[in-house]
Amino acid sequence: MIIREFKRPDVKRVLEIELTSFDDPYPANVLVDIYNLGAGFLVAQQDNMVVGYIIFWIRFEDDGHIISIAIDKKYRRKKIGTQLVETALEIFKKYNVKNIRLEVRKGNRYARKFYQNIGFIEKTHATQYYEDGEDAVIMGKVLEDFEEPTVQRKSLKKHEKT
Repeated sequence: MIIREFKRPDVKRVLEIELTSFDDPYPANVLVDIYNLGAGFLVAQQDNMVVGYIIFWIRFEDDGHIISIAIDKKYRRKKIGTQLVETALEIFKKYNVKNIRLEVRKGNRYARKFYQNIGFIEKTHATQYYEDGEDAVIMGKVLEDFEEPTVQRKSLKKHEKT
């Protein structure tokens, strides 16, 4: 499996994953608009097929936001989501972004546990955050300063294009 930058031809497959993963999916034009606005957009590819994605961006100088992540149902529980998040966190570190946040449905215990396992902490709630009125749990993670070893730097370059 490889993690690489999203390319426009990936939109059809990303949309398929989006539609089967969320009750209120982003439409294709919104996904493309987010990409065009400069958001980080990575896909996980296995056997020449996109099997998952993550969208993230830097909101302020040291504030990062994970917008969306989804994995094809057939490929879940294989650490693909973890690899996508960890790659995004490495990119945030590269740009000295320290505070990462995301929103997750209050009722989505699986997603909340997934993020907790990666070190995110539940911070607060947003009442009626989603269109259907469900609350969101705001989760956060503070990235620690570190000196990136040469090996990791080379590894990261495989996953992003500059």
